[in-house]
Amino acid sequence: MASEDITKLAESLAKTKVGGGQLSFKGQSLKLNTAEDAEEVIKQIEEFDGLEALRLEGNTVGVEAAKVIAKALEKKSELKRCHWSDMFTGRLRSEIPPALISLGDALITAGAQLVELDLSDNAFGPDGVRGFEALLKSPTCYTLQELKLNNCGMGIGGGKILAAALKECHRKSSAQGKPLALKIFVAGRNRLENDGATALAEAFGIIGTLEEVHMPQNGINHPGITALAQAFAINPLLKVINLNDNTFTEKGAVAMAETLKALRQIEVINFGDCLVRSKGAVAIADAVKEGLHKLKELNLSFCEIKRDSALAVAEAIEDKAELERLDLNGNCLGEEGCEQLQEILEGFNMASEDEDEEEEEEEEEEEEEEEQQQLKERGQGEQESLTPKKIIDSQDSTPVPSPPVDVATFLAFPSPEKLLRLGPKCSVLIAQQTDTSDIEKVATTLLRISSVFKDEAPVKTAVHETTDALMRKAFTSATFNSDAFITSLLIHMGLLKSEEKIKAVPSLYGILMTLNHMVQQDYFPKSLAPVLSAFITKPNRALDSCSFARHMLLQTLHQL
Repeated sequence: MASEDITKLAESLAKTKVGGGQLSFKGQSLKLNTAEDAEEVIKQIEEFDGLEALRLEGNTVGVEAAKVIAKALEKKSELKRCHWSDMFTGRLRSEIPPALISLGDALITAGAQLVELDLSDNAFGPDGVRGFEALLKSPTCYTLQELKLNNCGMGIGGGKILAAALKECHRKSSAQGKPLALKIFVAGRNRLENDGATALAEAFGIIGTLEEVHMPQNGINHPGITALAQAFAINPLLKVINLNDNTFTEKGAVAMAETLKALRQIEVINFGDCLVRSKGAVAIADAVKEGLHKLKELNLSFCEIKRDSALAVAEAIEDKAELERLDLNGNCLGEEGCEQLQEILEGFNMASEDEDEEEEEEEEEEEEEEEQQQLKERGQGEQESLTPKKIIDSQDSTPVPSPPVDVATFLAFPSPEKLLRLGPKCSVLIAQQTDTSDIEKVATTLLRISSVFKDEAPVKTAVHETTDALMRKAFTSATFNSDAFITSLLIHMGLLKSEEKIKAVPSLYGILMTLNHMVQQDYFPKSLAPVLSAFITKPNRALDSCSFARHMLLQTLHQL
């Protein structure tokens, strides 16, 4: 290791936070490949008496470094909390399981009694779950209360391995008279689908002590939702259920509503973008009306709920003294429905705006005004929102067939539905109507296309085909400046500063997943790969929140 590298590492470690039994290397972007790289980290761990929490987030740990760090942890029996999210950035997926096995074995050897294990934002896939399977089954996790595995790409296979390990942990701990009492479970954005969710539901039903379950964006349909509902019914301490962006339909929503009737501690229900539809909304409204007196937040946004059913939901919250937020954004109320909704909420004194949300609301209003102006210029202006601030405005829509969509409408306000409604020729239409001599136009068009990316066949295919048509046209044009394009794209992604004030896109997930496809195509200049890799590797909060997509892209770029 070069002397300048050691100096740089020492400077980073000087920022290490120590206190309350916690040793933190969080966000220091340490690249720990070898045993030598990890020497200072090991020293800090070894010299820390009474180590209860170790934070390694925002660094990258290789197999060899993990082994020597593990050796240092073998004597830390008081360790209770492992904050190990986002600690494998840029690593090959094959490197992660052995690193996790080393660290897990060390905790078992130390006789640690974990309370919290956070491995979120590590794109380890199903094989990665094998890396901490033995740890979960060991006495070290008999005391586990919080398990956080958000955005790890576990898939169905990983979900099944995880469920089996949790059941085994409960069985073994119960045999010792102290059954596993897990309180918080987090596994959003893991592509668990029905089979993975059903396997975990079985484990939840056995455990029975859950207080919070967060499983948004997992491609779960009504069979998986129904299985989860049945498991939740025998977890009477549940306070928070977050299943945002899964697909309930009426069947799943009705099953979940029946479960809600049996739960008395519920404070937060997040079923936004879950397609509960009107029948499901009425069932949930009935459950809310019958009980749930501790309810603080109810999110049923973008669920295809029609006016009468949305009003039933609003009426159901009348006696909920603790309620702070009701979200019915993006449903089918119409202007009259919005007015009726406002009247109901004003009767409950629910139409006032929280002071601490004023600044955020003002920013949102400014953005909405800009959008409305753009729509008016296209002759498609929508009516002003009439819903209360407390209820995110429900967009005016009716049961009549959706109007035709043109390219300009899609690019102004992109959505997966609009892209699909452009029809089979959407890729050709967008490519034809984009001036590829305008670098900025190409970059923003690509970002708008990628923003609707979903890991679902029709949308994913449409995004890929449209991207291919646009970028093939651009890259094969003699006048297209590829370097300038990449620069513009990185600026809009918020990864490169610009003299001009350009607002970065709100999420990088879609563009990262789209780039992962794009860089593998024959039209993509391979000379741009090192540039992309350099910027995607750099520490960045927006990239950190999309670590699975980031890891996938880096792995692909590495293989080019």
